Amino acid sequence: MIDLTHFTTETRNPETMNLDCMSAMEIAAVMNREDERVISGVRAVLPQIAKTVEYTVSSLQSGGRIIYIGAGTSGRLGVLDASECPPTFGVSEDTVVGLIAGGNGALFRAVEGAEDSCTLGREDLQRIGLKPCDTVIGLAASGRTPYVLHGLRYARQIGCHTAAIACNQHSAIGKEADVAIEPNVGPEVLTGSTRLKAGTAQKMILNMISTASMVKMGYAYENLMVNMQASNEKLNVRAQNIVMAATACDREAAEAALREAGGRVKTAIVMLLLKVSAEKGEEVLDHAHGRVRKALAGELQ
Repeated sequence: MIDLTHFTTETRNPETMNLDCMSAMEIAAVMNREDERVISGVRAVLPQIAKTVEYTVSSLQSGGRIIYIGAGTSGRLGVLDASECPPTFGVSEDTVVGLIAGGNGALFRAVEGAEDSCTLGREDLQRIGLKPCDTVIGLAASGRTPYVLHGLRYARQIGCHTAAIACNQHSAIGKEADVAIEPNVGPEVLTGSTRLKAGTAQKMILNMISTASMVKMGYAYENLMVNMQASNEKLNVRAQNIVMAATACDREAAEAALREAGGRVKTAIVMLLLKVSAEKGEEVLDHAHGRVRKALAGELQ
């Protein structure tokens, strides 16, 4: 039998011993107070998050991928973050990959026993063709999930950089990874319900890793999403707004530039700021490895 008594994520929170007697407002208030611990907990592990970003950027620069592997809520959060990267940053669907114990069906309902498997993590990584240039990030609030633990072990064996995100200190998956990201967010408001503070902490950390990685890869100019894919009316308007913000042009000019650039936001920005054609804008961006700021600086010198 697993002994969970020493896990912070499984201990009882003294602030919510009378949770079942509280009013709706009292429950909301205590949850809000407890969520403040997530901020400080994540702040304490910023150096480890930054180190992980160094690994992920190195992987992306060498043609590798960022791979999240988790179970339950942790796995769902990894899949969520991975699925948001293509529309936000214009990367392919296999640039950031989310694996969840039990497969895609586990996104909607529990797949009994999958997270306890000592072989499925390795098999899932083998199925997607894990390479040494990939970075594998294991997610488990408890820090002990066998699916994640053995997946990380396999990743290290073939030479991948690895990181582990857990909400218990000195976790098993942390010991298995190159970098252990272990924010202390304290016991949950509802004992053991790690979709709460632990889930919030993991989501914040994943936001930082993926966003910082993509920014470092040149998919942002200033604080604008210049590599986004405009796939619907709202995103078309957002693309226009981004071009307008970056170049101080009006909407008509932004629309025209985007049309000439085939919808590519970066190209439209370079075209307008350098007063060049779409073809020349693409050429300048290619020389700058897709980085708008570098493209502008090189041409303006």
